[in-house]
Amino acid sequence: MITQAQLKQIGQAASQENIITEELVNQFRKKFPEIHFTYCMDDDVSVANPVYEHDLFNLYLIDSREHCLCFTNEMDIATGIVVAEINKE
Repeated sequence: MITQAQLKQIGQAASQENIITEELVNQFRKKFPEIHFTYCMDDDVSVANPVYEHDLFNLYLIDSREHCLCFTNEMDIATGIVVAEINKE
């Protein structure tokens, strides 16, 4: 389960950065060890809607309960967050 407060905290922390990097995601992994984090480019995500949107990135929720990862919008079953950098070029 990922709470709205955690999602907001992660989104606000990421929005303080000028660029989204794997290092930022590693910092999230240390700060929130109970949440699985993945980093990718936003254009690699074509089958889900973001739960948090920003000019530099989008956040998506992941559910891994059934041994296969899938996107979800349900925070009460989410086990991870995809931090997807938006390419502005």
